Amino acid sequence: MAEIRFPDPHEYVKTAIPPELEGWEEMYPPHFLFCEEEEERAKWEKRQFWYLDKIHAPDPMPPLDHIFQQAWQIALSQHNTRVFCIPPAQGVAHRIVGCYQYICAVEPPPEEIVQEKAELFKERVPYAVEHYDEIWEEWLSRFKELGEELKRVKIPELPKYLPPEEVFPHPYRGYTQAYELIEAFHHMVNLMYKGWQYHFNLLNLAYLYFLTFSDNMKKLFPGISESTIGKMVAGVEAYMFRPQEELTSLARLAFSEPRVKEILMKDIPAEEKIKELKKIPEGEVWLQRLEEVKDPWFYVSCGSGWYHYEGSWKDKLDLPFSYLKGYLERLERGESIERLMGHIQKEREELFQQYKALVPNEEDRESLEKLYRDSLTLYRFSEGHIFWVEHWFHTIWFDKVRELGNVLVKAKVLKEVDDIFMFNRLEIPTLIEDAVTAWALGEGVPTRDWASKAKRRREILEAAKKWSPSPALGVAPEVIAEPFTVMLWGITTEKAEEWLKGLTVEREKVEEIKGFPASKGVAEGPARVIKSLEELEQLQEGEILVCPSTNPSWAPVFARIKAAVTDIGGVTCHAAIVAREFGLPSVTGTGIATQVIKTGDLIQVDGDNGVVRIIKRAS
Repeated sequence: MAEIRFPDPHEYVKTAIPPELEGWEEMYPPHFLFCEEEEERAKWEKRQFWYLDKIHAPDPMPPLDHIFQQAWQIALSQHNTRVFCIPPAQGVAHRIVGCYQYICAVEPPPEEIVQEKAELFKERVPYAVEHYDEIWEEWLSRFKELGEELKRVKIPELPKYLPPEEVFPHPYRGYTQAYELIEAFHHMVNLMYKGWQYHFNLLNLAYLYFLTFSDNMKKLFPGISESTIGKMVAGVEAYMFRPQEELTSLARLAFSEPRVKEILMKDIPAEEKIKELKKIPEGEVWLQRLEEVKDPWFYVSCGSGWYHYEGSWKDKLDLPFSYLKGYLERLERGESIERLMGHIQKEREELFQQYKALVPNEEDRESLEKLYRDSLTLYRFSEGHIFWVEHWFHTIWFDKVRELGNVLVKAKVLKEVDDIFMFNRLEIPTLIEDAVTAWALGEGVPTRDWASKAKRRREILEAAKKWSPSPALGVAPEVIAEPFTVMLWGITTEKAEEWLKGLTVEREKVEEIKGFPASKGVAEGPARVIKSLEELEQLQEGEILVCPSTNPSWAPVFARIKAAVTDIGGVTCHAAIVAREFGLPSVTGTGIATQVIKTGDLIQVDGDNGVVRIIKRAS
């Protein structure tokens, strides 16, 4: 097979980044940049295949939001290489280019290391499968406590003078708010890193087991589609869907009270609806129920959970209230608004049993059954952890960071609270030290001009949004084996070939796009291309959603669409999971859908074969 070659990463950094982004490099830790070509590491970088991470970083990366990426690079990789020792997988490395994140599945280790890891893997993995339920309960308890600890971190104000009770009586504690502020941020960072260490405790195994099950099914049944295999793990009880379920419950309650329903169906902001609901007794009852579910279930990001500016349901009530209005409209039409879990699980079981019955050998049937049950057991973690980490925990982090930003605004270090996100986690201790030093020195002592730097960095990020970087850099390997790369991002050698075509093809000449057959079925309808959270409200009933990727807070919109198409994502990405739950056709990991499809184009989504056809272009 001919080499699939994308731009050389080092040449690309030198020649392809727009001049409007000048200074972008200083926004990120130096080890996240491609190094100078004379360095030894450059040779290693050239051997890897780097691709844009549109799952975790579809937009230009604000410096402090980069902390999540820094944390998961270590956590994911170590569970592959040092904890469960998955052969032949290594880690996933990161680089930033012009504010966009590229990642790569690190090339496999030498064969002797693969053999060493294989022996360790056999010893370590069975326990996790056999004791999954107790491990999960312990994990959830531990993670919730971590989030509560983050909530309890005290961000002190810098007072004009220490209050008397902090000076006398003896013993004087010996330190001031200056020390507490420095300590608070370091503690926050440590908790975030620990949270991401927990994140991967079982996730790598969940993906690996599903990938192994999938490979076995393909060997036993050549030609079986990804969407059929994916349907066999649909209907898993998961916290990821709990916010949506709480909304349907609130909608049912509102539907039973005509005056509450009438208010919630008005085309006015959520804030105005709440004011009106407070004026009637049944409205007060409904609002009380809303307050009961807000923590934790409204700690779900309005976007992916990766960016500070997305906000959460608890802070941007207009989004969940718009979903409520949609549910009430469907209830008025006599439609169901709940997930049909029993039906989905019954279909899942029947489908697997149909295929298992076709296996001629009893021993092979038993082996397949065990692999399937183990995959299903571990798969619960892949769907269950997302809410607690990327949404609940990240929302707590953003709230706490803004508390710190508010202190720095009062100290005249920053102009706006969210300016703090324009500095990376290694720079913020310097800002804090500058602030507390000026405070300690007394009256009239200025700090450095950090606000101007924040302003310039905002300009760089805005300029980066207008740039379309290459989908990949370097040479694609013949085989990609790292489980996350295949299942979550949907990156395969075949996919790289499609991307390469997309670099040179003219949009008007594209009639067909290939991707993963993520959810079975065929649907035809007008496309709605959504590239940002703000555009989501434009989505109309009966349209086909076309986007870079989806996230849990979008789950309610799947009730309004005919099908879903994404640029990136494999059979376990969010769009694939939710589409299977709703019984919608879906093709994920197309690479170029948002580039070649425009809103209004009439398209057909073939979820059985992983093909999107453009039937008629919008005028």
